[in-house]
Amino acid sequence: MSTPDAVPAQARTAAPLPYDPARCYPLKVFDLEYRRAGDTPLLARIYQPEGPGPFPALVDIHGGQWTRGDRTGNGPLSETLAASGLVVFAPDFHLATPATPYPTALQDVNYAIRWFKAHAAEFNAVPAPLGGLGSSSGGHLIMLTAMRPRDPRYSALPLPEAPDVDAALAYLLLPWPILDPYGRFIFAQATGRDDIVASTRTFFAPWDTIWEANPVAILERGEPVEQPPALIIQGTADANVTPALQERFAAAYRAAGGTVTLEIFPDQPHQFAKEPGPYTDRARALLKEFVAAQLATVSTRA
Repeated sequence: MSTPDAVPAQARTAAPLPYDPARCYPLKVFDLEYRRAGDTPLLARIYQPEGPGPFPALVDIHGGQWTRGDRTGNGPLSETLAASGLVVFAPDFHLATPATPYPTALQDVNYAIRWFKAHAAEFNAVPAPLGGLGSSSGGHLIMLTAMRPRDPRYSALPLPEAPDVDAALAYLLLPWPILDPYGRFIFAQATGRDDIVASTRTFFAPWDTIWEANPVAILERGEPVEQPPALIIQGTADANVTPALQERFAAAYRAAGGTVTLEIFPDQPHQFAKEPGPYTDRARALLKEFVAAQLATVSTRA
């Protein structure tokens, strides 16, 4: 089921970038250190098409209930998107622990986006329009970052080589995202998902930050935020998040003036588009088509 909207007028760049979702480039995939936190290196995985370029780009934020996972978490999706002609930058970030609750991960994500924009040319990429991909809890992180790209709580880490660069994103790809973490917490309690209950309490500490950092609540409170065009992909057999929660977010996003397309896949579980199959093929095609639509219309939004 599809509920598309028209693309709104938002300036990102002066001319459309060449992008053909049917293309298939060979890839160069490698890791690098993009930041050092004390003695701990934070790595990122780069998926770089091998071609003349320069290519449009995408930042990939993995899921894992905020408490686990790494830069490889969305590997199959990132490889598919990169092979179509996108440079994909997938950073690690601090996972939630009692010592690193919200907004620690948001600070890393905000910094990673700014770092990539400043260094995009090194990977044969252009820094704008830059898209965002976030799955599951990564969808929560990328949506908050996109809504509040210049929030001082999130942009607290300095980037000396590019102090004026912000973390704004031009569009969002959101497979099975957590856009109402409190609603998902209630669903987890009702379905016996003690793992989700525990990880949610670890990330949102103190607990009342679950309201401050809840995308649907932010919209329903009427807070002024940025709203890049978004595509949500959701299965009806998802044991982590329900279609009803995505529908509530989509309604709030539209009511606040944003554009969102919600695609519902019958009988599909959480993370279904990472495994081969006809629904996966359709989901991945929708992601690429959405990117193509955004890149093709940037000149009209300039």
